[in-house]
Amino acid sequence: MAIPDRMDERLKALGLVEAQRKAEALFAEVARRGLVAAGSSEYEVTDRIGDLARELLGTRERWPGRIVRSGPHTLLPYGAEPPADRVIDAGDTVTAHFGPLLAGQGTDFARTLVLGDDPAGRRLREDLPKVFAAGREAFHADPRITGRQLYAALRDLAATAGWALGGWHAGHLTGEAPAADPICARADAYIGPDNDRPLRRTTPGGWQAHWVLEVHLVDERARLGGTHKALLDLF
Repeated sequence: MAIPDRMDERLKALGLVEAQRKAEALFAEVARRGLVAAGSSEYEVTDRIGDLARELLGTRERWPGRIVRSGPHTLLPYGAEPPADRVIDAGDTVTAHFGPLLAGQGTDFARTLVLGDDPAGRRLREDLPKVFAAGREAFHADPRITGRQLYAALRDLAATAGWALGGWHAGHLTGEAPAADPICARADAYIGPDNDRPLRRTTPGGWQAHWVLEVHLVDERARLGGTHKALLDLF
């Protein structure tokens, strides 16, 4: 196997950044067109977003599950499929995960929308990017930070903001599909409590490791959750 050179690394990094920019543009258009609407089911909205992705981005992939989750379904970690479809309510918080639409591009992206004027939902929407930004700052502040250390920092940041982290990890290597079950996952491929390796390292193939940071904040008592997911180290 050939070891990637600097040009290979640069092209890969540029591809990841471009994929995220496309995802950001897609999410903005989803919001502008009001595709996430009360009275529609999660699968109906998933189909609308998939159609828009094909229109704007030429995306061909179809996902057997759903791209959006609403209400209590937002408590579930990515990779754990809700048991049934659900009609979105007027006061719901809704997450949109674009990972399936970015298949083959090695990255992942998620954002959260709040329908209506629920104060807890609005606070969640405001806290998600703040916790994400603070987690990224913690990563950049320590060149030797491990997956375990960054996960602990994010857990503390979430608690300080009045939330808990959902799921068992807070991100993954680009190109690694998140596993629903930690038993089936390689610990060093995740930003989680069992990864004691530095995040800045090379992969077995000789590539520089790049990471997706996933901030999934939940309040079990309020049956409320939201997700903010994007590239960690390339911005």
